Amino acid sequence: MMNTPRISVTSASRTGLTLRVRRATPVLVGPGVSTAALPGTTAVPRPRRAGPRPATATPPSAWLPSAPCSPESCVDATASAAALPRAVLRLATVLPVLITGIVLSPVVRQLPVSLRERIIRAWCRTVVRAAGVRVRITGTAPRRGGLLMVANHISWLDIPLLAAVRPGRMLAKTEIRQWPVAGALTARSGALFIERDRLRALPDTVARIADGLRAGSAVVVFPEGSTWCGRAQGRFRRAVFQAALDAGVPVQPVRLHYRLDGGPASTAPAFVGSDSLLTSLWRVVSARRLIAEVRVTPVLEPDNGTDRRGLALAAQRAAGLPKEVHAERPAHL
Repeated sequence: MMNTPRISVTSASRTGLTLRVRRATPVLVGPGVSTAALPGTTAVPRPRRAGPRPATATPPSAWLPSAPCSPESCVDATASAAALPRAVLRLATVLPVLITGIVLSPVVRQLPVSLRERIIRAWCRTVVRAAGVRVRITGTAPRRGGLLMVANHISWLDIPLLAAVRPGRMLAKTEIRQWPVAGALTARSGALFIERDRLRALPDTVARIADGLRAGSAVVVFPEGSTWCGRAQGRFRRAVFQAALDAGVPVQPVRLHYRLDGGPASTAPAFVGSDSLLTSLWRVVSARRLIAEVRVTPVLEPDNGTDRRGLALAAQRAAGLPKEVHAERPAHL
């Protein structure tokens, strides 16, 4: 409560007004209300209308990796009237290929490892090719033994492209389970799902990755933690590299790049920001002359003096990403 002087008009003339200040009267002021509107006056808040208060958005976790890329600012448009027949034809091709893979996956899992992996590699290349994207892979990955495969992340196409190098268990966010077709396929492939907004779940995730590596599996991880448009990129987070150190297995860096045939880099395959999976898929099948380049670099063999920070930086350089992109996050990441 505070005292506020009241002003009244006692007389008026053509030259002006004669004012007199009355005795101060109390005015109730709510907490946090500014009183600096006018000297000697108090701003009184208007009463709130009855009804529920608007919901407040929950801020994301401070450590959660994110990218500034968005469809509006980064992604090349591909939609046109001329592209419609081509896009429809490619969709009519890629969807049966995907569904066939889902239906036959229980049978394929029963085959010998070498035959199973040959079939998966061929099928993954077929999926990407059916979407209208030519594939160029340089280099090879070890076919046997535990292997942490790490790559930059641009598109949903990254997943079949890396499986075409060597099939493995994907580290994927839990939201992928809800994706049409791809969600079921990812779950059946033995993916390791992570709740990205729960920092407390990170040590358990690292432990599960290490267990898979010790069992001789390849585990595929995108250490940037988020998709980027392809012209910009993030840095490799450190936590997953601890799993390779704990399991004593090599790290396989891979560089993914999308471009137009005979032309510059293309962001049309990017799956960023507010994109939906169907929107991104339509943009890919509408595009012309897209090429996916997959560069498999030599494996990194960690020694006794290697820590996860050094291993992450070495993999980042091998994949052609800059040494430092953003300011450092907390050390455990």
